[in-house]
Amino acid sequence: MAPKKRPAAAKASSAKKSKIEEEPETHFAVPPAEKGPMATLPESLPKPVTLPLKSTALICIDFQKDFMSEGGFGHALGNDVTKLSEECLPGAQVLLAAAREKKLLVIHTKEAHREDLRDCCDMKRIGPRCPPEGKRIGEVLQEGMGRLLIDGSPGNEIVDVVKPVDGEVVLCKPGKGAFFLTGLNQLLRDRGISHLIFCGVTTEVCVQVTMREANDRGYECVLVEDSTASYIPKFKAAVIDMVRSQGGIVGYTMERAEDVAKALKSAA
Repeated sequence: MAPKKRPAAAKASSAKKSKIEEEPETHFAVPPAEKGPMATLPESLPKPVTLPLKSTALICIDFQKDFMSEGGFGHALGNDVTKLSEECLPGAQVLLAAAREKKLLVIHTKEAHREDLRDCCDMKRIGPRCPPEGKRIGEVLQEGMGRLLIDGSPGNEIVDVVKPVDGEVVLCKPGKGAFFLTGLNQLLRDRGISHLIFCGVTTEVCVQVTMREANDRGYECVLVEDSTASYIPKFKAAVIDMVRSQGGIVGYTMERAEDVAKALKSAA
């Protein structure tokens, strides 16, 4: 009996290339500004970094009640949510004040789904690793907080002390990374951004994922240690080490928001 023929493999040259493959440079960060004020962070690790203010944005990741208040999604997962506010909000306030004074682009993200949950895949909503019924995305854990991780619910709003002001961008992201289904990359390109300062929660999930997405697209990233937090301290420490390891494989870290703010304010 003659052996069955395997289907012929498609030739790579004959496959239709996507727009990304044909024009990859249009998906990378734009070059940094060569003129204008420059802020140098001499204490950043693994080496000093200079931020061109015209090309720098502050990214505030998921400072929302769903992760920082009782009755939110973080609480539904069994975490002590009180730790986050104490650890990172004072530093985040310092960064926001400096960014606003220097008129940097400020972007706030929220992990937020549509009311109809069309942007929430089954794996995330009802998969085997999900919380039990009553604690899942779209359900109500505590009266007054509304539906968990749903845009427009009271619990999905950003906490008051770092609340966006007029002119600042608020992005609803349906995933952990802020580049997924948000248009963030095009927004940054349109605004001429090449460098990103990061604060937010949680360090090992949405903050780290977004930094890695940004790194792949060519953005220089700085993580401010006292302006980010995790429910699990050792996870935060691990991320900080990973970000700046191997010459800064993901980006830079700065220990104190006060030092970043001072550099921004004295930029010349």
